[in-house]
Amino acid sequence: MARNAQEVTDAELGVLQVLWGEQRATIRQITDRLYPAGGVSQYATVQKLLERLENKGFVKRDRSQPVHVFYPAVNRQELIGRKVRAVAEKLCDGSIASLLTHLVRAQSLSSAERQSLRELIARLDEENGGNHRKA
Repeated sequence: MARNAQEVTDAELGVLQVLWGEQRATIRQITDRLYPAGGVSQYATVQKLLERLENKGFVKRDRSQPVHVFYPAVNRQELIGRKVRAVAEKLCDGSIASLLTHLVRAQSLSSAERQSLRELIARLDEENGGNHRKA
């Protein structure tokens, strides 16, 4: 199956996770976090991953210093939202509600987690004035 150009691979996600934690980092700093005992090969791998992420628009590069510094162009929540929408499109005819319903039914949620979801829904209802989108 062809891979969506905007899809983030597991290796790219590892780089993004470092950047989300550090906010800004050089290739060497990212390599040291991902591959503590890494060498030239791992450095080249991280460099290539950063190039791909930059081309996809997920990271940006500060070229103002001799050593380039990378930083995330999207935050974790934005990427989660993109991935959830993509899964809903692929598996649930675009219905986020169907996807969430399945997840809630398939997972054992604690009473605290269920209460948190109830509060979130109530808060969203308040913010939207009780208006709901049809799924």
